[in-house]
Amino acid sequence: MNTLAKTINDFLNHCIFEKNLNQKTIKSYKIDLIQLNSFLIKNKHSLQIQDITKRELRDYLVTISHLKPKSIKRKVATMKAMFNFLEFEDIISINPWRKMKIKIKEPKQLPKVMDIKEVKDIFTTAYGNTIHSKNGNSYSYFKYIRNIVVIELLFATGARVSEIANLKKQHVNIQTGTVLIQGKGNKERVINICNKETLKVLQEYHKMIIKKVEQSEGFFLINRLGNKLSDQSIRTIVRNLSKKTTIQKNITPHIFRHTFATLLLEKDVDIKYIQAMLGHSSIVTTQIYTHVNSVKQRQILKSKHPRKDLVML
Repeated sequence: MNTLAKTINDFLNHCIFEKNLNQKTIKSYKIDLIQLNSFLIKNKHSLQIQDITKRELRDYLVTISHLKPKSIKRKVATMKAMFNFLEFEDIISINPWRKMKIKIKEPKQLPKVMDIKEVKDIFTTAYGNTIHSKNGNSYSYFKYIRNIVVIELLFATGARVSEIANLKKQHVNIQTGTVLIQGKGNKERVINICNKETLKVLQEYHKMIIKKVEQSEGFFLINRLGNKLSDQSIRTIVRNLSKKTTIQKNITPHIFRHTFATLLLEKDVDIKYIQAMLGHSSIVTTQIYTHVNSVKQRQILKSKHPRKDLVML
């Protein structure tokens, strides 16, 4: 008989060594499954995996019903993934999720984006910081340049924060201006950096880290100690820069991703190209960006609406 604790460990090993999932996904899986295990212990249910039925799972769903729909969907997906693994490995004969129909309504929310003026505000703030550091060899100057590189990469590639943090030196070709991004499921995509100013600051930063990159295990974005810049550090950089601007929104790295997609759409870029650049496996995911902001909508309706061709007076 297999206990849930042992099963969780076996499933996570399967995800790491066979499915080759990234550490962020593994961490989320582990948290979700340990919570299920804790629920069973607290309510004195059997911890044998074969004894877990629809009843226990439904009871557990009740206890997490207060969470946001997105969180509940993630936890359900995690549990389903583990039980599908158990069924495939013939560890269980009946998968309790097979006869459970769960409908979780997630409210549709348009992604928060910046307009081009707000993007310029953050860029102006970031570039303006370098003026205050007269010593080009100081750490403060290095930090200012690195922070510029962070926002340049976020806006130039539309990449996720984890994808930016995991960039390695060999992924950023400052000669050709290409960035190799490793996305979800280890799928790779190449984004071209075409702006001269962006390339120039990448080249300057590259010179600064060339001697430090070995101790950072080859990671491109590093901190004061020469270690990899974490996802959270990148979020902090973006938040601190935005606080120095006049922007009232809470700006995150993911808003740069939304802005990248939305502004390209407003420039009439084909959504299929945007899908590829964002690394979406389905165009349905990308279609959330087909909304238009109020300014663009006004421009469209003012110039394109057929009512302007009807002269009544």
